[in-house]
Amino acid sequence: MPDTVDSPRRREPSTSAPPSWLVLLLAVACGLTVANLYYAQPLLAALRDTFHLGTDAVGGLVTTTQLGYAVGMLFLVPLGDRVENRRLVTVLLTVTTAALVVAGTAPTFPVLLVAALVSGATSVVAQILIPFAADLAQDATRGRVVGQVVSGLLAGVLLSRTLGGLLANVTSWRVVYLVSAALMVVLLGTLWTALPRRSPSTRLGYGRLLRSTARLVCAHPTLRRRALYQAAMFGAFSAFWTTIAFVLTGPPFHYSQLGVGLFALVGAGGAVVAPLAGRWADRGLTRPMTGVAFAVAALAFTLAGLGRHDVVALAVAAVLVDMAVQAAFVLGQHTIYQLDSTARARLNSVYIATFFLGGAIGSQAGSFAYRLGGWTAVTAFGATLPVLALLALAFEPGRRRAVRRSAGGATV
Repeated sequence: MPDTVDSPRRREPSTSAPPSWLVLLLAVACGLTVANLYYAQPLLAALRDTFHLGTDAVGGLVTTTQLGYAVGMLFLVPLGDRVENRRLVTVLLTVTTAALVVAGTAPTFPVLLVAALVSGATSVVAQILIPFAADLAQDATRGRVVGQVVSGLLAGVLLSRTLGGLLANVTSWRVVYLVSAALMVVLLGTLWTALPRRSPSTRLGYGRLLRSTARLVCAHPTLRRRALYQAAMFGAFSAFWTTIAFVLTGPPFHYSQLGVGLFALVGAGGAVVAPLAGRWADRGLTRPMTGVAFAVAALAFTLAGLGRHDVVALAVAAVLVDMAVQAAFVLGQHTIYQLDSTARARLNSVYIATFFLGGAIGSQAGSFAYRLGGWTAVTAFGATLPVLALLALAFEPGRRRAVRRSAGGATV
């Protein structure tokens, strides 16, 4: 049989909803694993002092972690269609645990960077579990189930900053990584016990699996567009959260690491939008609500720039940024999952890898912008990215053809 993009082993559609406890477990698992990418953000000022680095240099830790995640998305997540998921998750979490222990005991910054790269690459467990949840759900409720699981992931993104700030404030930044390693051990045992077995959807070898992923990119312009939209949104998101610690620890706020962590807790309120976004997707509102998300993100950065000396304005902007990015993420993920039910892990790998490359660029560009022009430059950069995504959405090639057909048929 010739090698094609579609898997030779098509899964039957789910006929029953996954139990609520399993959806909750998947949400918690996604939150705990993705949190490994963000613990460092409120710690950057402390890391800068520990290793005697500049602002843009220490910001490279966030960039490196996100690059590792992008690498894992491209080269590890496609295995979710090829390898039994429970076994794959176990191996990845074992490596993550080891990398976090190295990070917590790192004697130099380069060692910390290497450990962050490895832990970032193997923390892609979350992006294996989300397609897993999508396969378990019925077609009519897939958006809702995915939205619930993603809400756990996004809560982990946001609450990790608070946990990191709290632990570092009462102990040290090293304890943050060691506690996360302990959490990974607990999670590994729980998932091994609780996850149902999931048969692979393809028998392709690893090399052919990666080539089939590349062909999915060529075959689906919707995948390319949605990935780039989310890369722009996550670039803005990462620029905000990578540099806000420098804003809050400097004048006029002079916050401690605890204060920065508590500020991040405010942003966690944005996680409530993920289940709503899943319902919007199930109702066919993906396109208009995506446009709304882009517009809200741009407005949030404008507010953050104008209210740079007002912590309430910054907090409102943080919630709006998080809500917009999360809504766009869920809407985009729902869209790509409709493209090929037998290749959801590979579709997801392209989507998230592009998304995190955008985040890595946003983190580094945000640090660079902060060094050159302060918070004003960061917010200008952050506002530009969702505006560009909104313009691209408005002028999609398929959209222009649909408008022309509608105009041509208006007199019929």
